[in-house]
Amino acid sequence: MKKERKKITIEQLLTIGTWIIIVSAWFIATNFGFVSPTLMPSPQGVWMSFIDISQNGYGSTTLLGNLGASFERLFIALGLAIITAVPLGLLSGYYPKVRAVVNSLVEFYRPLPPLAYYTLLVLWMGIDNSSKIMLLFLAGFAPMYIACVSAVTKINEDYILSAQTLGASKKMIFLKIIFPASLPEIFVGLRTAVGVEYATLVAAEMVAATSGIGWMVLDASKFLKSDVMFVGILIMGLTGILIDLILRIFEKKIIFWKGYN
Repeated sequence: MKKERKKITIEQLLTIGTWIIIVSAWFIATNFGFVSPTLMPSPQGVWMSFIDISQNGYGSTTLLGNLGASFERLFIALGLAIITAVPLGLLSGYYPKVRAVVNSLVEFYRPLPPLAYYTLLVLWMGIDNSSKIMLLFLAGFAPMYIACVSAVTKINEDYILSAQTLGASKKMIFLKIIFPASLPEIFVGLRTAVGVEYATLVAAEMVAATSGIGWMVLDASKFLKSDVMFVGILIMGLTGILIDLILRIFEKKIIFWKGYN
């Protein structure tokens, strides 16, 4: 039997149409002199700049080298955030005493702009990757922790009481009820953390960096190379979408009982 082809939905058509309009407006504005090329390069200018950077690199680093440097910092920080924020958030949601200790600390630093404490991290940890990874870790830790606490507090208490009635230990309740029920919100927190860390990447690569997509955008801004800035911004946006897409695929596979479309 032949597989049925999936029809394009109205929502997908609207998404495609939106981007066609944006790119068309960008093309018209830059090619008919409505906007200065210094402020906004044309789409074809950005494409030519991308080709040049792909072939010759930027500064002393190739495009793949810049991507690799940024992804190394991003994924190490994300891994550290996962292995600390998830268990600590679940424990804080399950045990009020743990939440009383940790919550106030997270709520204190969470609203602080990254640049407000980045200088301190550089003083304490040096100008190498350690301070950059720590900055990204702190940026990603808070949303993941909050999502985990929220997930546990929303669990139907009847499930926990029923398990206790049947003689389940606290450890079994935590592993068999609390953790699986919290998985949907854990993934929401994970996706949010990736977005926040990526947004903080430019700040993390501001000090003594010579590689990375964020550094490339920042360095290009000093010399008004708007085409290079656009290349970096578009790469960050597209790779961010790709990472989020991968996370959603894993989410559908792991949390199959939610019935994602």
